[in-house]
Amino acid sequence: MAEVTATLSIGQVAERTGLSVHALRFYEQQGVFVSPVRRGPGGRRSYTEDDVDWLGVCIILRASGMPLPALRRYADLVREGAGNEEERLALLREHHEQVTSQLGRLTQCLDLITFKVGVYEDLLEQDRRAAGPGRRRPSGGGDVPASRPGTSA
Repeated sequence: MAEVTATLSIGQVAERTGLSVHALRFYEQQGVFVSPVRRGPGGRRSYTEDDVDWLGVCIILRASGMPLPALRRYADLVREGAGNEEERLALLREHHEQVTSQLGRLTQCLDLITFKVGVYEDLLEQDRRAAGPGRRRPSGGGDVPASRPGTSA
């Protein structure tokens, strides 16, 4: 007995992946799908669960900053099948290095932001204590640059 594969419309795939219908068409035009997108009656696109799973990989790679040409190359390699695993590994290692570098830069940014939040929280807490119960807080008080050595406000 032949296996029946459930198919999904472009709208259903858009809803499940969070991609727009336009983005799905664009990915198809750019050769990002591993398998050709099938067409149903009337020429409507028809997707499988495998397509949705592959799009999940693509979404993560794009969200991590992989350029479209690199994603397209990765899809080409997967489409070609076994025998090019070294090239796939090299492509993913290069992207891994870029993401790791980006994480380092973002960690530095987060450290500075966390420091600044702490400075302003401390400043506001000092203002609250100085005002005391039932006393008004001084207007405009406490608006000074919050910095640490080597950084500006």
